Amino acid sequence: MITQQQIDAIIDAVVAELQRQGISSPPSLVGGRGAGVLGSLSLDLPDITTSAYRTRSYVENVRKPDVLRALMQTTPARIGIGHAGPRYRNIPQFIFWADHAVTQDALFKEIDSALLQQFNLFEVQTQAASRQEYLLRPDLGRKLSDAARKTLSERCVKNPDVQVYVADGLSASAIEHNLRDIFPVIQQGLQQAGLKMGTPFYVKYGRVGLLNDVNSVVDAKVVVTLIGERPGLGRAEAASAYMGYKPQPDSTDADRDVVCNIFNGGTNPLEAGAYVVEYIKRMLKHQASGIKLKLIEQGQNK
Repeated sequence: MITQQQIDAIIDAVVAELQRQGISSPPSLVGGRGAGVLGSLSLDLPDITTSAYRTRSYVENVRKPDVLRALMQTTPARIGIGHAGPRYRNIPQFIFWADHAVTQDALFKEIDSALLQQFNLFEVQTQAASRQEYLLRPDLGRKLSDAARKTLSERCVKNPDVQVYVADGLSASAIEHNLRDIFPVIQQGLQQAGLKMGTPFYVKYGRVGLLNDVNSVVDAKVVVTLIGERPGLGRAEAASAYMGYKPQPDSTDADRDVVCNIFNGGTNPLEAGAYVVEYIKRMLKHQASGIKLKLIEQGQNK
């Protein structure tokens, strides 16, 4: 296994060779490890993750460039990236690698404890013992640990109208980007509607299906989880709000409703909070959620 000392030696050798070739840099780059060598090195490269590079077509000899540009403006999907033989062109490939790095950072990021303190959210954990196990065993993210069940039993209000909790899901970054906007809107909306809100908390390594297990402890009429969505295409800040009316151990996605793609640029988090409150009111009115709620409302609109 290569050591840090060996890595440092390789870096120094590369930098020394670049310096020997006459590559120089402004004094502002001097500093940090090996400042005597790095001070004369310039690696001023453009940021290829900006919109200018993402929206550019890399296909050569396009027969209808206007049509391709119009198509690319309708989706963030990777089209118009071009090929050099059997492989992608360099810049699209580098953007893909950069986006993959964003995904990895989001998957393994720990949420900022200061944010939890700001909203008085105490922390519990699912049966997943680590992030790696959480990714490999989704079922463990749907069950509370024994310690978590005990904590919720001791600290949470029982039988509330609405229980709201936060989970990291697949992107703690999404929670950090949106919680400050969406959470107060939900709190105020429930208060104005005269609904009793349970004790909010944070779950580490949580999956959507954890709604069922949480409700086996708090016994709420409606349970809502604010959770980080799966990151992709360089985006890690999108969250979702999953909701269910009286979730039971056998409840499935068909029994839930969701407000998804919550971020500034998608579903605005302030508006999303209002949507969540309206969903909750409808669930309580019809005593149903998911497909059952839709069928009831469709029947009333006929």
